Amino acid sequence: MKKRILGKDLEVSAIGLGCMGMSFGYGPAGKKSEMIKVIRAAVEQGVTFFDTTEVYGPYTNEELVGEALAPFKGEAVIATKFGFNFVDGKMAGVNSRPENIRKVAEESMKRLKIEVIDLFYQHRVDPNVPIEEVAGTVKDLIQEGKVKHFGLSEAGATTIRKAHAIQPITALQSEYSLWTRQHENEIIPTIEELGIGFVPFSPLGKGFLAGKIDENTTFAEGDIRNILPRYTQEARVSNKALLGVIERFAQEKEATNAQIAIAWVLAQKPWIVPIPGTTKLHRLTENNAAVNVTFTASELAELTAASEEVKVMGTRYTDAMENSTGL
Repeated sequence: MKKRILGKDLEVSAIGLGCMGMSFGYGPAGKKSEMIKVIRAAVEQGVTFFDTTEVYGPYTNEELVGEALAPFKGEAVIATKFGFNFVDGKMAGVNSRPENIRKVAEESMKRLKIEVIDLFYQHRVDPNVPIEEVAGTVKDLIQEGKVKHFGLSEAGATTIRKAHAIQPITALQSEYSLWTRQHENEIIPTIEELGIGFVPFSPLGKGFLAGKIDENTTFAEGDIRNILPRYTQEARVSNKALLGVIERFAQEKEATNAQIAIAWVLAQKPWIVPIPGTTKLHRLTENNAAVNVTFTASELAELTAASEEVKVMGTRYTDAMENSTGL
C-alpha cells in the first residue's frame, strides 16, 4: 500500500477505510466478529487510516474500531468526529460548544481504547458557535496532548479559512467521486492553497459506481439510500449511463468498476486520500488494489470528459441534509 501526506505531516495509507457502514447507515449492523476481521485484514493489507465517529450507532462504531485496532497500537491512524447532540440515544441537531467538544474527546478516547485522537473532525458546522471558538478548543486539546490533528467535514470555504487561521487544519472530509464533484469549484482550490489534505468519503457513490446496484436492488430498512434522490428506481435506471463509461475504462485497464472509480479520485491530487467503506473481505481487497491502477494524462482527461457527458439524475442528499453542509 502506498502512502500519502495529509496537511503538513500526517502520513497515512493512500486509501483508508471508512467504517460507518459496519454499524450504521446501510441497514442492520454487521456481525461484530466479522467486521473486526475486515478491519484487521485492512491493517494486514497496509491500510493505516480508519474513519469513525460517535454518531455511527451511535457509539457502537467507535467501540468496534477500538476493539479491532487494539492489537495495532501505533500502527493505525484513527479519525473520529464531534459536533452533534444526542437525545435518548438519537442524534438531535448540532452541538460544537467547547464543553461538548471536550466531552466527546474524552468519551471517544475511551471507546477507541486510545490515549490521543489522531485526527479530530468537526462533523458538521454549527451555525450557533463561531468556528474560531471551535478551532480554539481543538487547539487547546492539541496543546494538552489529547488530539494530534484538526479536521473539518463538509465545511464551506469561508469557514475553512477562519478555522485554519486559528488552528491549522490537517484534512477536510467531504463527499467526492466521479458523480459528486461540486467541491472542485471552490473547496478543492481553497484547501490546495492552504495546504490542507482532502479525505473523500463515498468515492464509490455509496456503492452505485461499483456497478453492483441496479433498478431491481432493494435497500434494507434503515439504509440511507432509501431516502436519497439519486437512488430512486428511476434515477438508478438513468444513471446506468455513467456505469457504462466506467465499465469501458475498467475493461481497458483490466480492472473493476470500483477500482476505476477509486483510482480516478486518487489521480486528482497527490494529497487526496479516499476512504471507501465495505463490510466484505473481498471488496476490501478489490478496493485497496485501486492504488495500483494508474492513468496517463490523456486517459484521465478522457475518463473525466466522458463522465461529464452523463447527466446524473438526482441530488446526492435531501434538501435538509444538503443545507447542513457547505456552511
